[in-house]
Amino acid sequence: MPLQGDYAPSTSKWARDQAETYEATEGREANSLRGRPVIVLTTVGAKSGKLRKTALMRVEHEGEYAVVASQGGDPEHPSWYFNMKQQPHVELQDRADKRDYLAREVTGAEKDAWWARATEVWPDYDGYQAKTDREIPIFVLSPFEPEVAEDAVAEDEDDGAAA
Repeated sequence: MPLQGDYAPSTSKWARDQAETYEATEGREANSLRGRPVIVLTTVGAKSGKLRKTALMRVEHEGEYAVVASQGGDPEHPSWYFNMKQQPHVELQDRADKRDYLAREVTGAEKDAWWARATEVWPDYDGYQAKTDREIPIFVLSPFEPEVAEDAVAEDEDDGAAA
């Protein structure tokens, strides 16, 4: 079930241009950064409820993808991090293939395995982690199954009520 809502373009011109060109050309253009492949992630804005599109490095393994909330090693998480925490149902476009996924933040050994995959694709992630005091989060995106997504959202709401 594709995400629905109004699209709110990025305030960053280069980020907006890359995501929009990628999407318009089904990934034939604007599909790399320094020779490394990218994907376009669509999230629902945590505050606005509008659709947000972000080009990120392509980290894929056995049908799942990882997105690394590095923000170039900045002290704050990127806005899409908060969007995915609020609404784990996302869309990911890999070239012409656009699908729904369910995002979950990973920790421990699973995070370590995905970090190794991510740094193979984009070695700069290690430098970003060294540059910041925050632990850079990784989300794994699994193919969307509506029943699983509803359970995950309900579980997140239960966690919030207990806080």
